[in-house]
Amino acid sequence: MKKIVIFASGSGTNAENIIKYFAVTKIGTVEAVFTNNQSAAVIEKAKNYGVPTISFSKEELNESFVLHKINELQPDLIVLAGFLLKFPENIIAAYPNKIINIHPALLPKYGGKGMYGMYIHRAIVGNKEIETGITIHFVDENYDEGNIIFQKKITLSGDETPEEVASKIHQLEQKYFPEVIEKLLAKVL
Repeated sequence: MKKIVIFASGSGTNAENIIKYFAVTKIGTVEAVFTNNQSAAVIEKAKNYGVPTISFSKEELNESFVLHKINELQPDLIVLAGFLLKFPENIIAAYPNKIINIHPALLPKYGGKGMYGMYIHRAIVGNKEIETGITIHFVDENYDEGNIIFQKKITLSGDETPEEVASKIHQLEQKYFPEVIEKLLAKVL
């Protein structure tokens, strides 16, 4: 069985979906959920499925604590699912091409520092974009600049609210993120 660890900062809907997906597959299992937010809803969701959680501070992320905890687990893949902090270079160097992120827009558009969640959807609606989608990419030392693994586009009618765009994007994330993770694991990273 391949080992997955998830990093999340908030509600954990994508993390929960991934945990549920891999609970019934034969290819991988979620070993732990890491979070920088001790009050994040993802903690309770992970516990509901018996997945251990590891909370840490920003300082612990950037020093050796988090890398040490990851090394103890020896994951085949590190999945960022709504994780809002910049991932440190020491972990990226230790796990090259084994860290992926999902972004709720079609990169390279609407990426970078501060572009997450509703900020992205408001910008897309405000700019009257005719399409949007999701991007799953490898993580490198810059926000949202790693090599793209997968994109899925949807067409916008032009009269959606940012909340409606967010809902459509969430549906794409729920469907495709676990499937792409499974394909990556099957390639024996």
